[in-house]
Amino acid sequence: MGKPNAETEFALNKFGLKAPRVIETAANEVDKVMLVDHNEPQQSVSDIDQVTVTHLVDHHRIANFNTAQPLWATVRPYGCVSTILTEMFQEKHIDIPANLAGMMLSAIISETLLLNSPTTTDHDREAVEYFTKVAGIADYHKYGVEMLKAGANVNAKSDAEIVDGDAKTFELGGSKLRIGQVNTVELEDVFKRQADLENQMKALMDQNGYETFILIATNILNSDSELLVVGANTDKVEKAFNYQLADNHRMNLPWVVSRKKQVVPPLTDAFEC
Repeated sequence: MGKPNAETEFALNKFGLKAPRVIETAANEVDKVMLVDHNEPQQSVSDIDQVTVTHLVDHHRIANFNTAQPLWATVRPYGCVSTILTEMFQEKHIDIPANLAGMMLSAIISETLLLNSPTTTDHDREAVEYFTKVAGIADYHKYGVEMLKAGANVNAKSDAEIVDGDAKTFELGGSKLRIGQVNTVELEDVFKRQADLENQMKALMDQNGYETFILIATNILNSDSELLVVGANTDKVEKAFNYQLADNHRMNLPWVVSRKKQVVPPLTDAFEC
């Protein structure tokens, strides 16, 4: 935990920045926190209930989130939280430094798969145009392809990095789900390791009490995904997408690239009905 993935390393190196440190607890250092890009407690520090949340900036659904006192909250249904932060900077007439603009541009490219995700809004497109100029990027599309490919080399990733490197925990209908996503330029590069990946998913389930573990492998070149499902509730996963899992525990989902908009909502409906 805490080591940037290859995609993030590519962006950090490009713009000459170091990765911020990662914390697992907060109450040992501070008594107040701001939440950015998440609000569900199971996705936050382990002692989030021991500190006061004063601000929230997010673009996800609001779930299992409550506070003891009022807070400043900015929640907008954009493709990337960096777009929200951009507008907040602009509302206060604060210039964004070039290297930070480059990282925020990279975040939008990553979250929206180069503006191709259905989560993409006109606000995200405007932010990309703005950051391209501020960061001094001649061609954001060329840069974006290079960055996404840097992060899509699954042959350089461990089993744990593939299944859990970009994963989130969800409480749906009383069940605890872990949903991971990995980008690739060739789905077979992921699934040639399926037996080992399933073993890794089962180990994480045992360690953390997940009932179901779903891995979304997404081809960044054609925007297709394939799901690998381990554990219980397979009938609900099938109901969510109106597809049957094959004998190899997989399901092909053409044009599905967004966990937030295309995976979690139908799963929520299926698990909570």
